[in-house]
Amino acid sequence: MNTYNPLLETSQNTYGEPPFDRITVTDYKPALIRAIELAKKQIDAITSFPEAPTFANTVEALERAGQEVTWVSTIFFNLNEAHTSDRLQQLAQELSPLLTEYSLYVLLNDKLFQRVKEVQKQKDSLALTGEQSRLLEETYKDFVRGGANLSPEKKEVYGRIQEQLSLLTLQFSSNVLAATNAYTLHISKEEDLDGLPPYMVEMGKEAAAIRNMDGWIFTLDYPSYGGFIKFSSCRALRKDIWKAYNSRCLYQHSNQELIRRIVMLRLESANMLGYGKYSDYVLENRMAKDARTVNLFLQDLLDRTLPYARQEVAEIDLYARSKGFKEQLMPWDFSYWSEKFREEKYGLSEELLKPYFSLDKVEQAVFSLAGKLYGLTFSPVPEVSVYHPDVKVFRVNDESGRFMALLYVDYYPRQSKRPGAWMTAYRRQYIMGGQEYRPLVSLVTNFTKPTSTMPSLLTFGEVTTLFHEFGHCLHGILAEGTYGSLTGTNVVRDFVELPSQILENWAYEPAFLQSFALHYRSGEPIPLSMIDKIVASRNFLAGYGQVRQLHYGILDMAWHDVSSVPDTDIVLYEGSVLGRSAVLPLIPGTAISPSFSHIFAGGYSAGYYSYKWAEVLEADAYELFREKGIFDRQVAGSFRKHILSTGNSEDPDVLYRRFRGRDPRPDALMRKLFPFAKGVKKR
Repeated sequence: MNTYNPLLETSQNTYGEPPFDRITVTDYKPALIRAIELAKKQIDAITSFPEAPTFANTVEALERAGQEVTWVSTIFFNLNEAHTSDRLQQLAQELSPLLTEYSLYVLLNDKLFQRVKEVQKQKDSLALTGEQSRLLEETYKDFVRGGANLSPEKKEVYGRIQEQLSLLTLQFSSNVLAATNAYTLHISKEEDLDGLPPYMVEMGKEAAAIRNMDGWIFTLDYPSYGGFIKFSSCRALRKDIWKAYNSRCLYQHSNQELIRRIVMLRLESANMLGYGKYSDYVLENRMAKDARTVNLFLQDLLDRTLPYARQEVAEIDLYARSKGFKEQLMPWDFSYWSEKFREEKYGLSEELLKPYFSLDKVEQAVFSLAGKLYGLTFSPVPEVSVYHPDVKVFRVNDESGRFMALLYVDYYPRQSKRPGAWMTAYRRQYIMGGQEYRPLVSLVTNFTKPTSTMPSLLTFGEVTTLFHEFGHCLHGILAEGTYGSLTGTNVVRDFVELPSQILENWAYEPAFLQSFALHYRSGEPIPLSMIDKIVASRNFLAGYGQVRQLHYGILDMAWHDVSSVPDTDIVLYEGSVLGRSAVLPLIPGTAISPSFSHIFAGGYSAGYYSYKWAEVLEADAYELFREKGIFDRQVAGSFRKHILSTGNSEDPDVLYRRFRGRDPRPDALMRKLFPFAKGVKKR
């Protein structure tokens, strides 16, 4: 019998990367079963160790246990997000309970916990490094927060809850992908294309050709949906696609009952651990510390921003009426008319801008920026195997020639990829047995695919998205530490967005912009006048955009900062939560929650506020770059040392103070968004 399984073999590849060219779908389950068997033996060896518990034989040994489980599961679930199939989704339902059972085998293992507890008691008398102390602290906390102090009976109930949650969140994500793929807007009459720029028309034509259909097809993948809603002159079609997008998983592929069950089970698990609300459980371990701080933070920003947002919406409404629009301004009108207004006010349109932002040039720009700030270089390594032909791989070196990471990039939408953009890793940076393992980082987006006549051209919003996700990648690439659980992006949620959001600022710097914004046909650099308009329009609809983000955070807390599950219709519930601060009409039959993957299938439950929290940090941090010079290597070196490379080896508050020399000042965000507003404290 052939027992070869590439997932269980020590990688002989140059960088120890996944052997995608040899992995088949049938390899995952037997590999994970075998990996879990090995990991349990490693756990049992720790619990049966005859000598008294020490940091080395218990805490460090636990950190090293289960490497094979992490390897197999990370590869599988990354592919289930980026290149799934019916079989992979079915497998996810089979593998998730195995992983949950293994996790509970560790966290609810009383013998193991007692050993960790004993080391924790001795902490002050042990000669531990700062990194070792942090690992001990985090390990002990993980056990307590994972149910280690529960009675045997309650541990059994708690375990069942975690198993159910793992399956429900997977199903939520699968439903969102299915609902996104289920809808197509088929246009057969050329007049219905009115307003769409040529690249959108070509995109629609190719989407139809792929489906062996005549005419043009537009989908709910964001490059297609976002462009259509912004440019189409046909109000009825805009309404149709808007309602389809904003009712995903409300009725078809419904997530309504899943939401209630997820919220209920999260609340039950928090109650079992002694917390009144799920938000109490989550936020205890974040920079914000508690729900009151988060709610006050969100409400304060909302109160300060709503007047700007309402003024902006009124301005767009007035503009639309000046152009003959006589209806009530609805959500499916707002993008269309605001884009028209932006074009007229700033003399700037996406159609004018996109030719200057070919994906390959923007990619070169972020690589160049990493070189200017941190001395990194990126070299293609086509010999590294990939999971899809669209994926490219780069070797990342530092100035001394040291290998820092592999970077996988996967830019284009397909039906096997979930919507959105994200960074992940196939391997974190860590040191074991005297050998350093450098990270294998992945950047995944859904940008417009090249056509037969033009390259992938990005909207400016997509340019900033690429900078954002690349910021996360740098957090992984520049990781330095001994323990993988503490390195790279393994930091609290309200800190993890700082490296990503700060990088977006460089996309607005005129000198840097002109270095890479070159017309894809002529090669001419973007005119300075156009750059001036980009910078001038940076805060266009800043109030509207901030209110929208705050709504997501408020809605997240409305689901998770509760002591009982909201027993009401989801559309009505959202209306009660967001109605008073809505700046556009709320539409019956639509809702955010059923496709809100960040909080119901991702890691942002009771944590979506993190984007705004981190934006305060980045606005304050970037002011230092502006003061000293945006390419200043000393400031960049400090940011690398204290933020990017340090991971979770210390509290983020301490790390930020080390970089900035003080606590962050919240007014920096208001200065960034509303630089000329009255009442905004000037520097």
